[in-house]
Amino acid sequence: MGRAEIDSQRTENPGSPTKDLAAWAVSAGPDSFGGTAHDWAADAILDWFAVTLAGSREPLSLMLAETAREEGTGPARLVGRRDALSTLNAALVNGAASHALDYDDVNSRMMGHPTVPLVPVLLAIADTKPVSGRAFLDAFVVGYETEILAAEMIGYSHYDRGWHTTATIGTLGAAAASARLLGLDAEQAANALGLAVAQAAGLKSMFGTMSKPFQVGKAASNGLLAARLALKGMTSRTDALECAQGLAATQSDGFTPIEISPGGNSPYAVEGNLFKYHAACYLTHSPIEAARELRRTRGVSPEAIERLTIEVNKNTLTVCNIERPETGLQVKFSLRHTVAMALNGLDTADLGAYTDEIAQDAGLRDLGRRTVVVGIEDDSRTMGRVRAELKDGTVVEETRDVGVPAADQPAQRARLLEKFGILGAPVLGATRADELAGRIFTLADMEDASLLSALAQPE
Repeated sequence: MGRAEIDSQRTENPGSPTKDLAAWAVSAGPDSFGGTAHDWAADAILDWFAVTLAGSREPLSLMLAETAREEGTGPARLVGRRDALSTLNAALVNGAASHALDYDDVNSRMMGHPTVPLVPVLLAIADTKPVSGRAFLDAFVVGYETEILAAEMIGYSHYDRGWHTTATIGTLGAAAASARLLGLDAEQAANALGLAVAQAAGLKSMFGTMSKPFQVGKAASNGLLAARLALKGMTSRTDALECAQGLAATQSDGFTPIEISPGGNSPYAVEGNLFKYHAACYLTHSPIEAARELRRTRGVSPEAIERLTIEVNKNTLTVCNIERPETGLQVKFSLRHTVAMALNGLDTADLGAYTDEIAQDAGLRDLGRRTVVVGIEDDSRTMGRVRAELKDGTVVEETRDVGVPAADQPAQRARLLEKFGILGAPVLGATRADELAGRIFTLADMEDASLLSALAQPE
């Protein structure tokens, strides 16, 4: 490569979408957020604490916490454990723990889990400097919006190629949220996004292993590191999303600029957040719901089924189509097995349902052998259809799509509080769990957001 070509690649694009996104992230005024966006953010944060408290007990979380502690303690608390680490290590451990159960929230526009890279960095920062609840919420909305817009600009092809979007684009969201809370200016924030892009990594081939949540923990930690380095003056490409040999050029089929103008008459991306009520990959949820309906209203039993067909968007086949799962983790990424569980009346919301024993269950495996999974063309990536051909010749089917945000937010919040109680109370105790939930819903009025991490540790 000649000097002229090198220099041309280093020339910044004054209309860079990366720079525009960074500038918006750190400069959007305090009146830009609030109201509905903050309400949805509070629901997402409540759900994050629920799954992280439960996930803190998972083996991978214990491994990470013990390894990180070998490097010493620090000011940033771990959720679900009476321990504190450096900010980067706390973000790593809390981020991985929040994704350990694959029970965390989703946004279809991102094809990933937007909240898990964000809250760990905000908690870590709040444990080291004064952060109000309002600033915490604002930074969350900024990080969330950044993830969704960046994901849309590089397109679904990024995910379809095998990249784990929660880990890759999540790094940018963590950097943007950190930049907001640490007080970076627009140029520093653009460099932070560039430094985040330089670290963005994560593969879908790791689904069903401990590496999947580990990748999310790294996204949180790397995003926070990017913002801290940019604050000290470290530079990077400030057009890292769209430049030649940038993120889009190397990890997707192209780049589509999007105007950075959230808010106003348009809802923020967080207002389209989707929550999980089954402890498995989100793309199994529509088939699970369809199977539950077949059992509930049609009286379909596994013994009566001659042949079962599961139809999903063809892109789902690269995500959660493990045909014969051998472990509880793999069950979470098996359409056949999770549908068989639903048809057998097993509680797919129960964390204890996803065990190695369940993976080896003879009855579930037998129904799996009578099941065909078909990928179809469909506008919705989250649709699922289950068709049962019964031994008496009857054919029944149900179709569901869990990719539609809730229209009744109070009902959603009630359902999330139930989930939070089930997952959080065993770790914190019912009284402390109730106090934490109450503080989350009054976060906008709190002077010190570090109270959240304090309450999230067992007494």
